[in-house]
Amino acid sequence: MSSGFLGRMVFGLAVALAAVAGRGEPAPSPVAGDASAGRTANLRNSVGVEFVLIPAGTFRMGSADGHDQEQPVHEVRITKPFYLGVYEVTNAQWKAVMGSVPSQWQDDDRPVERVNWDDAVAFCGRLSTLSEEKAVGRVYRLPTEAEWEYACRAGSATRYSFGDDVTGLERHGWFDGNSDGATHPVGRKQPNAWGLYDMHGNVWEWCADWYGAYSAEAAPDSEGPAAGSARIDRGGSWNAPAGYCRSARRYRIAAGSRSRDLGLRVALSAPGAQPPLAVGP
Repeated sequence: MSSGFLGRMVFGLAVALAAVAGRGEPAPSPVAGDASAGRTANLRNSVGVEFVLIPAGTFRMGSADGHDQEQPVHEVRITKPFYLGVYEVTNAQWKAVMGSVPSQWQDDDRPVERVNWDDAVAFCGRLSTLSEEKAVGRVYRLPTEAEWEYACRAGSATRYSFGDDVTGLERHGWFDGNSDGATHPVGRKQPNAWGLYDMHGNVWEWCADWYGAYSAEAAPDSEGPAAGSARIDRGGSWNAPAGYCRSARRYRIAAGSRSRDLGLRVALSAPGAQPPLAVGP
């Protein structure tokens, strides 16, 4: 694991957060050098997964000039704040919870891959049952598709979180134009405005939802359809063209799919907020 990555995992003094203290949960600590440290305190759990608090808010989901499945553009309101992993889940973190690593590239600081939707959900469930996590009432889950795009955009309305100019992707993500045909250690590119790394590229990330066509109607905490035949992954990957790494890009995929460019990022409901979707399948 690189010194730069380890440096971002150095924590300062505990920060007292009233909402967290009210549930008896240890207060998160700010991460030295993290882009979001000035905005809110980060949380690090017992296996080293770091989270940043994503605020509630409203955004326009989809793209008017993208793929048909990204349309129509519609308003989504995220009514409750939630935590989202600063990084994609790494091989080391997966091994600490699940016992073995399925990835083609197994370095500790690379993102876990070759996991299907059920594997990803099982990771969230097993992580939630660890004694240190149960003691503070943390229940982990996959983010909804709406949460994922909202967090990826980080207040932007452009093709990428950093703007419309595709040349900026070189600085923000690993894709087929710069990856040399492999995953890379998490956190090596620039983060978005909310301190999230690798939201564009490296590995595709599973979302909780079933795939479904968008509606033009505004929706609070959109969860997708109640049932379906395929799931959703987001973000693009090391072997995807730049256009597949856009904030709005959706990818419909069978829940049982496993590939060397498919991983996950974990969500956690903030204290007092109920998860919009169950952790289980």
